[in-house]
Amino acid sequence: MINAYEYFKNHPKFNKLVGNDFLFVEYKCPLNIEEYQLWIENHLITYVISGKKDWITSKKTHKLIAGDTLFVRKGVYTTKQYLESEYCVMLFFINDNFIKRFISENPTFKREFNNKKEYNQIFDITTNDVFKTLIESIFQYLNQEVEMPKELVEIKFKELLFNIVLNSNNKELLFFFNSIIQNSKTTIENIMTENFQYDLKIPDFAKLCGKSISSFKREFKNKFNTTPNRWLINKRIDHSKTLLLGTNLAVSEVGYECGFKNNSHFIQAFKKAAKVTPNRYRILKKEA
Repeated sequence: MINAYEYFKNHPKFNKLVGNDFLFVEYKCPLNIEEYQLWIENHLITYVISGKKDWITSKKTHKLIAGDTLFVRKGVYTTKQYLESEYCVMLFFINDNFIKRFISENPTFKREFNNKKEYNQIFDITTNDVFKTLIESIFQYLNQEVEMPKELVEIKFKELLFNIVLNSNNKELLFFFNSIIQNSKTTIENIMTENFQYDLKIPDFAKLCGKSISSFKREFKNKFNTTPNRWLINKRIDHSKTLLLGTNLAVSEVGYECGFKNNSHFIQAFKKAAKVTPNRYRILKKEA
C-alpha cells in the first residue's frame, strides 16, 4: 500500500510546489490503473480537472467528475478510476500544523465543537467561480519555468482555505478544522479506531498521528495502557468476531478484512485470544 503523500513529494516526474506544511501536485493518472488502495499521512484537497474517479470509504462512495472538489482526511482509501477518459487532478496536501495555524491566525473561524462527534472521512466541498480562478492561477505557477517562492505558495494555499471556509455550505469542514486543535490523545484514538483494519505498520500509524515513533508509542501507552501492536491484534480479533457471526465471509476473507494479510497468522492469533479457531468459534456461537 503506497503512502501517496511521500510518493508525490519524492518522485521527480511530478509537477509540484513544496512547502513546509503543504504540497501542490498536478497529477495525470495512468489509464492502466483501475482500482487501488492507498494511504495519506496528510489531509488532501483534490480538484478534478478532467476524467472521473471514485473515492471509497467504508461508509460511502464519492463519485468525482470534472469540476468536483473533495477534502480527504488522512487515512486509508480505495480509489477507482474510469478508464475511458484521462484523469487529471490538482492535489493539495495539507497537514494539521498548517490548519491549526490558519485557524489561530483567523479567530473569526473559531467554532465550538463536540469532542465526541464523529466527522466524515471525506467532505464534499462546495466551490465557486473564484475558487476555480484560484486553481487556474496555481496551475499557471506550476507550469512556469521560474521556481515559485514558498512564501507565495503559502499565500495561495491560505487563499484556497479562505475561499472554502467562507462558503456556508462547507461549515462541517470548518468544524472539523476546529476539532484538530483538540488534544493529541483524542487524535491518536480517532486515527487508530478508523484505520486499525488496514495493513499499516507502526511507523505508518505514527505518521498519521503526526508524531515520531518514540513519541507515538509513549502517548499510546498513556492512552491505552498497552502497546500499539498488542492493541491492534486485540482490536482486529474483536472485529473478526463480529464479521464471523454477522457475515458469510470465508475465514481467510475475514482475516483479510481485519488487517491480517496472512491467513495462518490470523488463525494463530485468533486461537491464542479465543482458545478456538475462527471456524470453530463461528460454529459454536451459531449453535448457541
